[in-house]
Amino acid sequence: MDRTVFFDRVRAKLAGGKLTTGQVQGFFALMDSWTGSGFRQLAYVLATAWHETAATMHPVTEYGGKKYFTKYDTGKLAANLGNTPQADGDGYLYRGRGYVQITGARNYRLATSRLGVDLVGSPDKALDPAIAAKIIIRGMIEGWFTGKKLSDYIGAKVDYKGARRIVNGTDKAALIAGYADTIEAALRAAGADKPAPAKPEIIVMQPASPQPARNPIAAFFAALFGWLNVDK
Repeated sequence: MDRTVFFDRVRAKLAGGKLTTGQVQGFFALMDSWTGSGFRQLAYVLATAWHETAATMHPVTEYGGKKYFTKYDTGKLAANLGNTPQADGDGYLYRGRGYVQITGARNYRLATSRLGVDLVGSPDKALDPAIAAKIIIRGMIEGWFTGKKLSDYIGAKVDYKGARRIVNGTDKAALIAGYADTIEAALRAAGADKPAPAKPEIIVMQPASPQPARNPIAAFFAALFGWLNVDK
């Protein structure tokens, strides 16, 4: 894929004519970590990250002070997120982070078990770009967040609007679908829909076994004795 073409299209059609170095790095981090099926699924992941990070393409922390997150600390919403029923601050501790705003103790425990990284004890690790990339990609492929996954909406048929249910119901579904359409067009222009060229077969030539150097004197007498022994 020609990434220069991709970024030219994204810059012109999505970013208002300008991309920062940080935004480009964010796209690279996700594209280089991609393990899914097809460029359309990748387009939707990138569109989701664009929206969830407020177009920074950096892992971010959900906006709001500690008081704002008390709504996640007790009651039904806390229970839905896997937080404790006590007002012990875990609503704030397990607030949204990353490319996809992973939220709640249940999601942090799930990501910990799938990635082998302690996000329960150290939730800020979800802000590490490499870890955040794995969370959004594997989470959307495997259906961590809502039980819905990329293949439910993007395969032989593509439903970018419905795919918002993978992360957050129908919130801003049409807006993010529009981002995905733009990114898909940029990926197509860059050749992402073309099969990768076959790698040439590399043939390794084995060096011939080295022959021991012959002693010239020994070679002379061997030839002489061979001549004397010739049948006359």
